[in-house]
Amino acid sequence: MAERERSLGIRPGQPILLAPDGRVDPRLSAVFRHRDFARKAEGTKETYAPDYRLFFTYLWRRGLRWDEATANVLEDWEDWRLRGEGNPSPIGGARWARELAALGLFYKIAVGLGFMQASPVLTHTVSTPDGGTVEVADLAPRDVRSSHVKWLSPRGYRVWRDVGLGGMLPSGLENESWPGRNDGRDVAFADFTYSSGLRRREVGTLLVWELPPLESGMGRHHYSGWVGKAVAKRAGRFYYVSHAGLQQAELYRLGTRDAVVRRARRRGRYDRVADRLLLLREITRDRRARWTAADGRTFEAQIDELTARQRMRMFTESDEGLEPAMLWLTEAGMPMAYKSWTKVFERASERCERAGLKVYATPKMLRHSMALRVLVSLHHALDQRLGLTPAQRRDYEDAYGTVWTMVKDLLGHRSEVTTREIYLEPVRGLQIESLLTDEDNPSNTELFANLARRTGLILDVA
Repeated sequence: MAERERSLGIRPGQPILLAPDGRVDPRLSAVFRHRDFARKAEGTKETYAPDYRLFFTYLWRRGLRWDEATANVLEDWEDWRLRGEGNPSPIGGARWARELAALGLFYKIAVGLGFMQASPVLTHTVSTPDGGTVEVADLAPRDVRSSHVKWLSPRGYRVWRDVGLGGMLPSGLENESWPGRNDGRDVAFADFTYSSGLRRREVGTLLVWELPPLESGMGRHHYSGWVGKAVAKRAGRFYYVSHAGLQQAELYRLGTRDAVVRRARRRGRYDRVADRLLLLREITRDRRARWTAADGRTFEAQIDELTARQRMRMFTESDEGLEPAMLWLTEAGMPMAYKSWTKVFERASERCERAGLKVYATPKMLRHSMALRVLVSLHHALDQRLGLTPAQRRDYEDAYGTVWTMVKDLLGHRSEVTTREIYLEPVRGLQIESLLTDEDNPSNTELFANLARRTGLILDVA
């Protein structure tokens, strides 16, 4: 099958859509092979594919093929998705913006390949503040801000982690009925994510080799690492993880992970997949990986170029036997698919709910919470360092701008606008100067508690 896909030019991760009659339109494959689609991040392609399936199914039920879509049909679809009577699950502006971007890309490629005369996604030209112009879809939504994004205070996060993932009771005592098979792994993943602000795919596909070296003692508070561009959303970038977050990952690697690897070796699990794995031979100082496929062929590429699928198949070999190259493993000792973390977090939140706690979390919430925590802490630190009064803070807008830029870089956003207007809306809306007006300089715990009460967007516990 893999050889047939290669002969047809089908790339790894390329969507394959079947029509209701079971047929595959080769023109769809041509669109998905096009460089403009192929160079999108893996997560983007995975997200866009269901959007295409949904819209094409809608067209089919109206007696239309995908290449017969018109602007009027798309307008009907937009009305149904956002406001349609009888629609059990209408979507918001942010979701429609993503779907419209997916359709705009698809039909732009289809027109360019000569499959259609015109795209159903009509656009108009808008002038930008810097004097340039940009094409904007006529059906672009105006309410793209997410109103149901939630944040966790540091205190709220610790309670959710300890009870939901660590098996503790809300009182802080150990839960004697807790099975505790994967708590070391799950707590380590959560702490690493909350500390670094990495996306689920970025932290979930880390190789053991990619962990920053942990230094003994407490001399360093943060360590820098690198996210490969093949698993990042747009481009590779540096990230920073706290000493405590990295230490948890190391404890997992040396403890729980080592135990499941040894057990998998004894049970012959790795031997049974030897004909499908990629044997990682070497990673050079300039971050080039060399590996051997099951057929004996040798390959070489930058670590940055390794996709999530390749990382899942990569193993190393020592005198003790085979071992997955990826950091996070299942209980059976096999590489853990990064999407599985969503279910882990759901179960942890359900445990908290059964314990009477009003806290829950998703991997994206931890990323947002890290950004909010860093933003508030940086602003508070600047106030203390400079001795600013509330009135003086307004005169340091440029200095505060650098704080937003730092958070933007930590999150890997392309634009500071995204950081300000979407992910950190509670702080932006309240204005930083109004948050830090207490002359006694309250602690960050009190700051977050105050934010939680005032905005309703931050989950905190007393």
